[in-house]
Amino acid sequence: MEQLLHYCWKHKLFPLEGLQTTDGQPVEVIDPGLHNLNAGPDFFNAKVKIDGTLWVGNVEIHDKSSDWFAHGHEKDPHYNNTILHVAGLIDCNVRTQSGITPPQVQLSVPDQVRRNYDDLIKTDTYPPCYKIIPSLSRLTVHSWMSALEAERLERKTKDIRWRAEHCDGSWESAYFVTMARNYGFGINSEPMEQWAFAMPLTVVAHHRDDLFQIEALFMGQAGLLNPESIPERHRDAAIADDYFQKMRREYQFLAHKYSLSPIDHRLWRFLRLRPQNFPHIRISQLANLYFQNKTDLSRLAEAETLDAAKEMLATQVTPYWQTHYAFGCESARNGKHLSTASINLLLINTVVPMLFAYGRHRQDERLCDRSFDFLESLRAEDNAIVRTWREVGLTVDNAGDSQALIQLKKVYCDRRDCLRCRIGYEYLKSRK
Repeated sequence: MEQLLHYCWKHKLFPLEGLQTTDGQPVEVIDPGLHNLNAGPDFFNAKVKIDGTLWVGNVEIHDKSSDWFAHGHEKDPHYNNTILHVAGLIDCNVRTQSGITPPQVQLSVPDQVRRNYDDLIKTDTYPPCYKIIPSLSRLTVHSWMSALEAERLERKTKDIRWRAEHCDGSWESAYFVTMARNYGFGINSEPMEQWAFAMPLTVVAHHRDDLFQIEALFMGQAGLLNPESIPERHRDAAIADDYFQKMRREYQFLAHKYSLSPIDHRLWRFLRLRPQNFPHIRISQLANLYFQNKTDLSRLAEAETLDAAKEMLATQVTPYWQTHYAFGCESARNGKHLSTASINLLLINTVVPMLFAYGRHRQDERLCDRSFDFLESLRAEDNAIVRTWREVGLTVDNAGDSQALIQLKKVYCDRRDCLRCRIGYEYLKSRK
């Protein structure tokens, strides 16, 4: 497997003595070079001694040397500076476009490394590297967790930048869309994001001092004021509901005035959803949050402490929803405040990445540093991913750690991308 041979070369996981070219010249690898993940030679600026002479240039690696011609390298000037061709099997000589015949080395993946790699790829137990985790040094684990935490923030930053671009460069709107998506708490994240993109905040701003009109716009744009959105068993009660009718009339007036179109109400999911998480409740909470000016990005940027950020997220439903979970569906009176666990999730998935992304956008390192400080001050998430890593011996102290482990699971373990994982590296070179 060529990818594994690349890995062995990059990390020098092969016998460093006795290496020689096909014509018997001794080879010493001083520096394997910089791994190139784009077009061109596999490793740049490698340093290799061949028969006592130091060569600096590029190294190309293949399963078998005839792949050089199969890939057309003999016609490509980018390979003229190849100082060494490495292959698992040497089955022919090679030449460059300039007519030079680079020296070749036949290099096999060590048996131990191959067996370890097979373990990682074929083991069904998750995580497949669990056997080695208790033996890892604290420095190894800490450095990798820190890198994963930063990686996850970078990925979320990319998503937020994309939202800002699709909101005509408005970071205020991107913040609202990001918050709305996370108000879906997984099950309704996609429709919440689609709803937020369809929400004309410049229009809503004209009605900022009227909570009823804000809620009418929010519910209407979500398609939840369409009688077809109400289950048949509740439809008659909802249509007879004065609040529903009043809100529906208000939205119809505003939709006509501003030429608004709602999203498809069929996007919302209700199956096996606790009433507390119904979109009506989440949207009412967001309407209250917007009414209190708590969705302003400028205010978030001024929140210098975790308590200040939590206060910005604190909200409850409007009066009607204190006694309803859906239109025409009454419930016991309940303010339906966001729970502490929900606020913590919003801090982790909305506030922290938004501060980091906005800090990058404004080149304000204080905001970026604050995002890391918040993560390290928050309790770790309690989910199946985190619990599994804890069971195999990893320490999870805070939300930064839990975010790192979620990144590890989704980006490395799920894709069996063990060759890019530092724990995978320790496993591959181990002698179990």
